[in-house]
Amino acid sequence: MNQPTPPPHPRDPLHGITLETIVTQLVERHGWDVLGKRLPVRCFLHNPSIKSSLTFLRKTPWARERVEGMYIAELP
Repeated sequence: MNQPTPPPHPRDPLHGITLETIVTQLVERHGWDVLGKRLPVRCFLHNPSIKSSLTFLRKTPWARERVEGMYIAELP
């Protein structure tokens, strides 16, 4: 009995990359000040931390899309 072949994985530049990795790398490259200017949300502007940013981004799809877009734009 032949097993059906799974469909090919679509080209997703974020495949296998966690949101925590994305935020951490953006902070290391640019710092909280630049992230706060690019995306002026409280979690980047006031007492920023990786934890508070992840909490906010997981609950706010439009902000997560912007952060992921920043990350993708910087990929080689």
